[in-house]
Amino acid sequence: MPRFGDLEEQVMLRLWAANEPLAVREVREALLPERDLAYTTVMTVLDKLYRKGVLRRRLDGRAYRYEPALSREAHTAGLMAEDWLSGGGRAGALVHFVEGMTPEQRDALRDALRVALPEADGEGGRAAE
Repeated sequence: MPRFGDLEEQVMLRLWAANEPLAVREVREALLPERDLAYTTVMTVLDKLYRKGVLRRRLDGRAYRYEPALSREAHTAGLMAEDWLSGGGRAGALVHFVEGMTPEQRDALRDALRVALPEADGEGGRAAE
């Protein structure tokens, strides 16, 4: 799962927020006014992300339209899984991660565990807490 540089991340955020595939021009416009980039710069970033397998593209007339290959959530989950697999003290890292969460984030984690592991909720939800 590739990690993004700053510009790649900004491009991906715009594509994840879009409800349809975007052309290079549309991505460039979505980056304004924070980033006033040349058309060719945006085109190069999109092409690199496509070659990394992060984007899909289809020809629309003479231009490509780009869309994410994975949702933002799926990409984030993939990064987390890679970090989890490469970490030495996995349980310790998970404890530190959870300790750093806000109460709202912990509630969201509990809800996610109930959805992902409904059989573990048979003991009054204790497995998810």
